[in-house]
Amino acid sequence: MNGILPLWKERGMTSHDCVFQLRKILKTKKVGHTGTLDPGVEGVLPICIGQATRIAEYLTDAGKVYEAVVSIGKTTTTEDAEGETVNQDLSFKKISRQQLLETLESLTGVIEQTPPMYSAVKVNGKKLYEYARKGEVVERPTRKVTIYSLQLLDDEESFAGEEITFHIRIACSKGTYIRTLAVQIGEKLGYPAHMASLVRTASGTFKKENCVTLQQVQEMMKEVTIDQIILPVEYALSTYPFIEVDESNEKQILNGQVLPKHTLLKENDKIVYSMNGKALAVYVKHPTKEGFMKPEKMFPN
Repeated sequence: MNGILPLWKERGMTSHDCVFQLRKILKTKKVGHTGTLDPGVEGVLPICIGQATRIAEYLTDAGKVYEAVVSIGKTTTTEDAEGETVNQDLSFKKISRQQLLETLESLTGVIEQTPPMYSAVKVNGKKLYEYARKGEVVERPTRKVTIYSLQLLDDEESFAGEEITFHIRIACSKGTYIRTLAVQIGEKLGYPAHMASLVRTASGTFKKENCVTLQQVQEMMKEVTIDQIILPVEYALSTYPFIEVDESNEKQILNGQVLPKHTLLKENDKIVYSMNGKALAVYVKHPTKEGFMKPEKMFPN
């Protein structure tokens, strides 16, 4: 069994729980997820099976789309609704739609984030949440992430009350913390804030409408219809240019040889060589040999 299973991870499960369950359901050990989704978050989690585990990192690196509810009024230890209250402002607040749109616009593009203490980012070989559970706070490295778009999903002209909530849609690069983004939105508006809820609606080329739940996977295995949902490796590579091998380079590509750099690598970081539409190898610029390219991934028949 080879390919990518577009899983809808349900709230309350870790990404590892999903992999553990799928190994049993699919009766195969070669199963891997493509980026951690917190237990409190539901959404798209592409799962790589068999040879597709070779390209798991490509899917992890792909852009993501989320829908979140931001709550203005308090900050928490975890920056989401699960944590304990750190700072609270119970004053009556009024925020205009224009204010909110300008705030979202100011956080679109390349921004800096400091990962929350309750996260899996490693500092000195330990995950931040391990420090946090002991009540320790350590210096965290800031990182640059890209917010491709930040949309307000509510129609109201103004938002008022002691606690204000609104829905947003975020298209972003890997490594973006939506919890932290919610806090940053609050800071720009002048109030404490946290992320009240989160759903991932897309991961790379995989969308919510493509996905199945663990229960549906189980039923499809019983009905022997699982092949209908498992997508080929080529689907996950479809954002890169495909080049059909020919007689002049077939043997070299199959042997994974270093070759003169293809012109398509001027504008793309990867190209895919294929035979009859089936991926054989992913080539990238050679790191040390100027004007050459090398295989980064091979897919033996």
